[in-house]
Amino acid sequence: MNKKSIKDIALKGKKVIIRVDFNVPLDEKQGITDDRRIQAAIPTIKYALTQGAKKVILMSHLGRPKGKVVEAMRLFPAAQRLESLLKENVSSLKDCVGDAIKKAIEMGSPRIVLLENLRFHKEETDNDPQFAKALASLADVYVNDAFGSAHRAHASTEGITKYLPSVAGFLMEKELNYLGQVVSHPAKPLVVILGGAKVSDKIMLIENLLTKADSILIGGGMAYTFLKAQGISIGQSLLEADKIDFAKSILEKAKAAHVQIVISHDFVIVDDFGKPAHAKISDKIPDGWQGIDIGPKTRQQFKEILSKAKTVVWNGPVGVFEVEAYSKGTQEIAEYLAGLKEVTTIVGGGDSAAAVSKFGVADKMTHISTGGGASLELLEGKQLPGVVALNDKHEKVAVR
Repeated sequence: MNKKSIKDIALKGKKVIIRVDFNVPLDEKQGITDDRRIQAAIPTIKYALTQGAKKVILMSHLGRPKGKVVEAMRLFPAAQRLESLLKENVSSLKDCVGDAIKKAIEMGSPRIVLLENLRFHKEETDNDPQFAKALASLADVYVNDAFGSAHRAHASTEGITKYLPSVAGFLMEKELNYLGQVVSHPAKPLVVILGGAKVSDKIMLIENLLTKADSILIGGGMAYTFLKAQGISIGQSLLEADKIDFAKSILEKAKAAHVQIVISHDFVIVDDFGKPAHAKISDKIPDGWQGIDIGPKTRQQFKEILSKAKTVVWNGPVGVFEVEAYSKGTQEIAEYLAGLKEVTTIVGGGDSAAAVSKFGVADKMTHISTGGGASLELLEGKQLPGVVALNDKHEKVAVR
């Protein structure tokens, strides 16, 4: 990574403002149902405290309140969860800018404060310079540890860097190192597993990785568009008819580039999605039936190819893993990856991350990306505004 890290800057006696990603799922009682993003921010927060930071100011968005205060989208539950994880008091503030917030930050304790949902101000997503300046005025140093928001040029990710020394947190650094390595110089063979519902979500990803991968394994709903492009009957399976020509062109490009593309060729099929008891395994998908998961022959072939890999990137489940009867393919692939030795396994995308977590193998993966859209854009070869804006390693930075 050619950007400055939190380790490259003095924090002692400084007020440090950290952009975190506490955009966590809440239930109807404002209870957090998945705190992985909060846990992922802890190493950076702890480091700032151990380095003698005078105050650690955290900021995040939650949901899409569209510039208005929405009670159900307040960050107080995140502050409570962080407090219990850190075993240290966390003050949850009622806004994110203004004199009252400055006064609250100047108070001696607690050492950690969490600003209110940034998106209660439309100026955040507008990347308004005055709002960015107001955020910057709260601190001496800016740390971006919210990789999941790095693809957005918002006030808290891009605008604020114009007014403060700006570095990457540990999570941001880890994401850039692992995902950046895939794009620039992956250990070979590189095997990419692509799943999920739509080809249209992965167009640029496929095109970029086609120049880098040795094998691309395609399952999930997107596989049926590729099968249709080869003239194979897919019954009532998911189809993006307007992407058939794209699928054909990818298959031709892969052949010319000597990249192996393997598409699911046996399936778990069902004639009524709501009746999983009707599901059966078949090499063909008859009219009135739909493919819902990869079959055992495909699973075996995927595993054989994965067994030779040195780097694996997995983006998208290969079946409807949320339904027990349709989850076998995704589960087998997840468990197989967990058992591989001397291979870098990178899981990107919210559904893939949820799958490895559901099947109890998340801790066996080398890296699980916390940023769905951001990881996708990085793997597509795009520049992320929140990363570009950080200070380069060689830059001399004066801390006020």
